[in-house]
Amino acid sequence: MKHLSIRNLPPSLGSALEQEKQRRGESLNQTVIDLLSQSLGLGPQRSRDNGLGSMAGTWTEQDFQEFEQAVAIFDAVDPEMWQ
Repeated sequence: MKHLSIRNLPPSLGSALEQEKQRRGESLNQTVIDLLSQSLGLGPQRSRDNGLGSMAGTWTEQDFQEFEQAVAIFDAVDPEMWQ
């Protein structure tokens, strides 16, 4: 297994790694390995959508049609209000 030393690590990056380590509850070594793997496309990609991605694109065509029918009334313009 290879060892890697990183010199001149900016303090802001060191702090960010420490925070990520704490968030994950893992060692700094494992956190860095995971982040490097993810950034190089070698591991699972971390989602940054705060969980909303799991809801996107889940409607069926019938769901979409029902929604369109339910909101169609909002497309109508009341001419009396615009006089």
